[in-house]
Amino acid sequence: MGLLDALLGRSKPVRPDLDQLFALPSAAITLQAGADLVPTGLGAVCFASVEGGAFTQLRRDVRELLDADSEQGGIPVEFSQDEYGYTWLLARHAPDELVTLVNDLHAVNTLLTEGGFGPQLLCSLVGFRAVEGPEKPEGTAEGDARSLALVYLYKRGTFYPFAPRPGATERRDNALELQVRGLLADDLPTEQDLGRWFPVWGAPGI
Repeated sequence: MGLLDALLGRSKPVRPDLDQLFALPSAAITLQAGADLVPTGLGAVCFASVEGGAFTQLRRDVRELLDADSEQGGIPVEFSQDEYGYTWLLARHAPDELVTLVNDLHAVNTLLTEGGFGPQLLCSLVGFRAVEGPEKPEGTAEGDARSLALVYLYKRGTFYPFAPRPGATERRDNALELQVRGLLADDLPTEQDLGRWFPVWGAPGI
């Protein structure tokens, strides 16, 4: 960063370190021990829309990439577009296959970056839910379990927790988010600017 940038308060974006995603399995162990939250097996990548033939080729490349590791031979990925025009790629695995899920997300992110779509990348997320059965937190009704996403911001190189309130319309569980931030301080590079903890309402994987 140059002197003029410093004087004007400008800063260069942090270059995305996709290997940060590999810290998520360790963070998941901390989350289960400290907040009774376990992986759902769902993860997603969000990027600004790519049009025309480039998007068709991108879909083909991603599916070929993930099909190579799919034991069922099916397509373990879904594409969708939200109301803001952003494209979401959703990957599905069994809840106990978080390492495989993270590997898939990393591979997709790498494919997008190497394909020239790095500037369009916005975030990745991995979903978590409250544990069920005897370990389920007291007072949590069926169908009303807590959910959480750990969101990785490409432009910042940091993670933040996003916790929508069960059954509520666009309301966040701020207490849970702050609890998770404290729990994961030693596991993940956490986004310190709370203003950048953007809500991802209706995102696939949550």
